[in-house]
Amino acid sequence: MRWDGISEFVYVAEYESFTRAAKALGISTAQVSRQISALEKRLNIKLLYRTTRKVSLTEEGRVFYQHCRGVLDGLDAAEQAVSNLQSKPQGRIKLTAPVTYGEQQLVPLMNDFMVQHRDIEVTAFLSNQKLDLIEGGYDLAIRIGKLSDSTMMAKKLSRRTNFVCAAPAYLGQYGIPETLNDLSQHNCLLGTRDYWHFVESGKERNLQVSGSVQYNSGHSLVDAALKGLGIVQLPDYYVQKHLASGALVSLLDCYREPEEGIWAVYPHNRHLSPKIRLLVDYLAACLA
Repeated sequence: MRWDGISEFVYVAEYESFTRAAKALGISTAQVSRQISALEKRLNIKLLYRTTRKVSLTEEGRVFYQHCRGVLDGLDAAEQAVSNLQSKPQGRIKLTAPVTYGEQQLVPLMNDFMVQHRDIEVTAFLSNQKLDLIEGGYDLAIRIGKLSDSTMMAKKLSRRTNFVCAAPAYLGQYGIPETLNDLSQHNCLLGTRDYWHFVESGKERNLQVSGSVQYNSGHSLVDAALKGLGIVQLPDYYVQKHLASGALVSLLDCYREPEEGIWAVYPHNRHLSPKIRLLVDYLAACLA
């Protein structure tokens, strides 16, 4: 009886919603509500504040959650340890990832992974939108940059760096920018945003830029830069080989923002099955 309502409480605390918690647990919202009400009555403590728009933890609820989360994690680990002794990684993995990074970096690695593990299948949906893993039934997401969703667990796979660069022909004709203010005198090749990220005097700065080109495609921006149309800011996996060959020249390196993490993200309360853990570890080893 001491276990009754624990899972329901932890899920509601993490999803901040009775409905989303019920969906994740595969039970009705009414059952979740009943179990938590019974748990609060048994403990004689109010664990949650409930409004029509939001569910949040009381002070007592936060303390109780931390302990319950650890207990459930331990139980998951124990079950997984026993399961791993008998189970061979198999079945389908459903994941989502950003379009270009997925096409260039992840999909080739996943194909290699499936060559090695014939009993595992992968469904990948490439999108630049941050999709809801629970709503979409995803086992895994690959995310780039800062993580904001506290209900998710994350493993760092790699990192990326944004470079500002241009072709030697462009720089020979229009000069080399030495400061951020110099960019106002140059043709900046734009993506979906009209500003670029920098760090100046230890502080992050979004600098508005302008130019004659705006594409929502990194490959198209690289092509424009290679043909001397202007200066571009793009992640390393677009421009690395061109910087190495000298076809593009890196600029304003002292203002470059810190590296961003590339993460494998999965729901906090969904322990990693052998097939998912195998894929995550494989990607981490290949991308490190």
